[in-house]
Amino acid sequence: MTTRERTVRGVTLFERQVGSEGPLVPVLHGGPGAHHDYLLPGFDALATGRQLVYYDQRGGGKSAVDRSVPVGWREQVADLEALREAWGLEQLDLCGYSWGALLAMLYATEHPDRVASLALVSPAPARFDERQAFERRLAERNQAPALLAARQELQESDLRQRDPAAFARRLFELAVSGYFHDPARVDEMTPFRVTGRTQTEVWASLGDDYDLRPALSRLQVRAIVVHGDDDPIPLASAQATAAALGAECVVLPDCGHVPHVEALPELVAALDPFLPRQ
Repeated sequence: MTTRERTVRGVTLFERQVGSEGPLVPVLHGGPGAHHDYLLPGFDALATGRQLVYYDQRGGGKSAVDRSVPVGWREQVADLEALREAWGLEQLDLCGYSWGALLAMLYATEHPDRVASLALVSPAPARFDERQAFERRLAERNQAPALLAARQELQESDLRQRDPAAFARRLFELAVSGYFHDPARVDEMTPFRVTGRTQTEVWASLGDDYDLRPALSRLQVRAIVVHGDDDPIPLASAQATAAALGAECVVLPDCGHVPHVEALPELVAALDPFLPRQ
């Protein structure tokens, strides 16, 4: 495993590469505004016979930028194109998770000749109205009585004073439990944080009427979509994206938005034969 900082287009991006041989596969994290760490250790299971390269996208994680630096979707796509050149690759085999899957789709529509394949895991909706449906569904989950009671119990406890680190960890777990089919497994997820300014700017830059499906249907690219049947992002959204790409949609049973935690063997079984390898 190696890490580096690479400057492209005036910003410094943090990279992490794992795997010693085989073709290079970029892994795009979600958010927007998050960082690659929360995909670990799960996604590293794919680093057999191939090399995975993760990078923190501009405005998130260890790729922080000044507030005056734009971080919208066009900047994110341009960064990925600059990285392709820096990696010395003619085409990219992209593995994107959540927002990272949407970033992979955006890149493919902007640079169709530079994409060899798309592996889309728990993809963020390719249409604005579907993103609204996801946000409503997640909000409903976050208002579940058991979750509200757990939050109240935490706030009324003395854990913040006794063990600030444990309090922060539990607060994180309660914040992300709505993404899980089995909330009891939230403690298996690597904690992360989202840079709010980046998240807001990316979604604002897409606008309130975006629809990638027509452009996706014109692509001629190998693709696969993997989605949990209990993801707060409706399965119908992922299936429609797969249909637009003419791709297989692998449905993971009893799985929410975090298959690299809840369904890792099934995720690897779906992606390992698809991704290029030595």
